[in-house]
Amino acid sequence: MPVDTTYRSTAPEIMDDFAMEGEILRDALDKIASINQLLGGNKVTLDGVKSLIASKPKDEVIRITDIGCGNGDMLRTLADYANNKGLHFMLKGIDANRFTIDHAKSLSENYPNITYDCSDIFEDLSQDAPCDIMLCTLTLHHFKDEEIIKLLENFKRSAKIGIVINDLQRSALAYRLFKALCYVFRLNDMSREDGLVSILRGFKRADLVKYTKQLNLKSSSIKWKWAFRYQWIIKNI
Repeated sequence: MPVDTTYRSTAPEIMDDFAMEGEILRDALDKIASINQLLGGNKVTLDGVKSLIASKPKDEVIRITDIGCGNGDMLRTLADYANNKGLHFMLKGIDANRFTIDHAKSLSENYPNITYDCSDIFEDLSQDAPCDIMLCTLTLHHFKDEEIIKLLENFKRSAKIGIVINDLQRSALAYRLFKALCYVFRLNDMSREDGLVSILRGFKRADLVKYTKQLNLKSSSIKWKWAFRYQWIIKNI
């Protein structure tokens, strides 16, 4: 059966239930992180951060906030990178699911420069929570177009240096390949169904260009990256 990727899907994901908890969710979070590592997804975000701080002094403290942080894998990747390079990162993860945040905390016990906050970013849009860099890795596709504009307007106000977005390309080929990955990784039913919906809720370049125009961004770049995702870097300075 043909896969229609003309428009972004509005179908919900099971994981969008912020009250969800338990072993099925824990397994899904960890499998998502593992697949992201294997397919080079963490590198897409890390490279975006590196490009934003390229001109910064090595001893400058860089405050990075990860929106929709999941199990915290991206933050730990950044912490390890900073430690290896002698950089000073202050890292914060935000997620609306308390169980997810508690799981991320348990996996990050040996990372003193990582903190976590359980909050709904839409409820906190009016609050001023400044940082240097905002990250949004595999999170933006969870929102509708009008919500995305509101979020990014807030991110622009909050992020002193810039924003790194790493999210899925809406592609029929990606959809079919993910079905194969489900068998290789033995993904549970929730991970399989949510993964397929995520791809259909993902983006085409035209979507991101449209957002760029709506937000009147002065400096941004959109690049396709393996595996079937876009790296969108927005510079505020």
